[in-house]
Amino acid sequence: MAKIDPTARVADGARLAADVEVGPFCIIGPHVEIGEGSKLLSHVNVQGHTRIGPRATIYPFASLGTPPQSVHYKGEASRLIIGADNVIRESVTMNTGTAGGRMQTVIGDRCMFMAYAHVGHDCIVGNNVTFANGGTLGGHCIVGDFVFLGGYAAVHQFVRIGERCVIGGLAGVVHDVIPFAAALGERAELAGLNIVGLKRGGFTRPQIHALRRAYRMLFSPGIVLENAEKVAAEYKDDENVQKMVQFVRDAGKRRLTTPRGSGAGENGD
Repeated sequence: MAKIDPTARVADGARLAADVEVGPFCIIGPHVEIGEGSKLLSHVNVQGHTRIGPRATIYPFASLGTPPQSVHYKGEASRLIIGADNVIRESVTMNTGTAGGRMQTVIGDRCMFMAYAHVGHDCIVGNNVTFANGGTLGGHCIVGDFVFLGGYAAVHQFVRIGERCVIGGLAGVVHDVIPFAAALGERAELAGLNIVGLKRGGFTRPQIHALRRAYRMLFSPGIVLENAEKVAAEYKDDENVQKMVQFVRDAGKRRLTTPRGSGAGENGD
């Protein structure tokens, strides 16, 4: 049976695994599901149709599964789905989805969300992602695996961030960031590849060299999409480079973040 502090409030209908620990003054709503081995340390608020996977550790004043901060939300029973082995620190907030989006917000496995991080409605966050303190996603964002979002970085709604990117602290990210890149600055611009992240991820020297050359080709003067097709042809057997190319092909609602002074444009401008 779950270990529930007498000061906590767990609504009828909530489903808690037998070894879940619910600390003082936590509040858990009736449509919440919490997986085995999870710990809510104290003062945690979990509401809405929220599912938290196994072995989560959630720190005081986190608020999960609350309604979207969207004027278009009309009370639909949207969801928040959180994977396994996540660490959610103090005052983190995560909202459910909307009918105008995916109807769910999804968090992967083995992520760390440091204090005051925020995940907006309808976002998809991959595995092994780290949000430093105050890192913020607007609605409908997609964040790939192994991304590091720096302290107080803010990501505009509908932005895509490719896998293994690093986003610098205090950056404002208003456009998509290709996989494996580093984006820095008040209005984020590309600053090359995330070399440290690639090395830590076990990428070999030849793999990194191929990605570096593909990056330079992609953002050489001209139209990025046309450059991407040249990269695809030259590196047709390189899985990592092809991920970069496919990200460009899958263009979302935002244009691509580019290096400062690259001369590259998506419409020839």
